[in-house]
Amino acid sequence: MPFIKLTRLEQKRFGAVLLCIFCAVGAWLFLALNKKYPYTVQTELLYKDEPQGKAFKALQPDTVDLKVEGTGWQLLFARLRIKPPSITVSLQKLNSRSYVVLSEQLEQVNRQLETSQKVISIKPDTLYFDFSRRTNKRVPLKLVSKLSFVPQFGISKEVTLTPSYVNISGPHEELEKIHVWHTDSLKLDEINKNIDLRVNILKNPISNVSIYPANVGVNIPVDEFTEKTIEVPLSILNNKEYYDVKLYPKKVSIVILVALSNYAKADEDQLKAAVDLNEWKVLKHNKLSVKITKLPEFSKLVSITPNSVDFIIEK
Repeated sequence: MPFIKLTRLEQKRFGAVLLCIFCAVGAWLFLALNKKYPYTVQTELLYKDEPQGKAFKALQPDTVDLKVEGTGWQLLFARLRIKPPSITVSLQKLNSRSYVVLSEQLEQVNRQLETSQKVISIKPDTLYFDFSRRTNKRVPLKLVSKLSFVPQFGISKEVTLTPSYVNISGPHEELEKIHVWHTDSLKLDEINKNIDLRVNILKNPISNVSIYPANVGVNIPVDEFTEKTIEVPLSILNNKEYYDVKLYPKKVSIVILVALSNYAKADEDQLKAAVDLNEWKVLKHNKLSVKITKLPEFSKLVSITPNSVDFIIEK
């Protein structure tokens, strides 16, 4: 198929026509996208002004659809950047009734949005709540952590939380299911000294249960660890027939990793080792393996020498 050849003058005219078309389309798009259009976004509900002395439970999900009036630009990018991510509604009316009408709070909701956005309606418009008597309960708090230490360092004593419990308030049937509460995850690396900081309490997924306090103090004692060798006499387990058992040797050497601050305290009284006579009676072993039955707190076993012993039984 032969190409259409245009003169230089015709090429200039054709280019001018294309430029005019592009400018017209661009101007139309600009004007169209600057106009106001209604569009729908889903957002999360947050509550304030909760009724005192009442425990409530929402009878619908804590998400609503907002019908928002905004520009075409906002409509174009609504799926990429939803605004607002959440809105706050007042529950003050629950002091006199069991439902909240969101259309009554449109003015307050619109104050939370960008000035170029306006909520026209909310679906569902009415939120219903179930009420029960509010009770209180105290539950222990558990630290959620992922810690890594510089080599030779570790936790030397018990980790303490201040306070070690939280107070929860809500419906009795909800509180009966809760027996422990957790902190937010604490992640620390390359630890080589004591940790003393505050950690937030895990956010409450149940809207009608409140938690106090919002954060707690965490103290993690950290120390350098070193090896210590301790000789420990062996005891005998499961000698129900009271056999006269001779062990060779009678003592074993145990090497443990212990914190420098606890080095002097780690002694024979804090260590126990034993052999189980059932290895001979049941398993017919000709040697008895050594088992550690007690270790100092926050210490680690390195080795046992020997890890099995000879024995003679006199009936």
